[in-house]
Formats: sequence, structure tokens, C-alpha cells
Amino acid sequence: MGPIIEEIADEYAGRAKICKLNTDDARDSAIEFGISAIPTTILFKNGQVQKKWVGLTSKKDLSAAIDELL
Repeated sequence: MGPIIEEIADEYAGRAKICKLNTDDARDSAIEFGISAIPTTILFKNGQVQKKWVGLTSKKDLSAAIDELL
């Protein structure tokens, strides 16, 4: 997922904040958001979870979901 996330970060620069989180270093956040498997992708809007995927997700699906939230 790393390369896809990096591409999306470039494409949405200035319109959306795209971040990666190392769950080994941020166990509290992993627990808070129910991350039990890697990769997990979560979209937030105004600090609230809007969409969550567990496992691999296509760039097309991620982009479409981000577009809906913008």
C-alpha cells in the first residue's frame, strides 16, 4: 500500500492530508481505531472516521472515496 498512499498524497496535496502510521510505534492509536490487521486504511473528515478498509485497497477505490469526502 505504501506506493499507492504516496501517489495519492502527491495527487491530493493541498486538498487532503494523507498520512501513514506505524502501529508498532503508535499502539494507542491502533487500539483507538480498532486496527487489528495491516494494512488498514482509514479516511477521516473533521476528525471522524468516514470509511475504513482492512487489507489491500485499490488506488481507484481510495481516490473515489476521498473525492466523495472533499
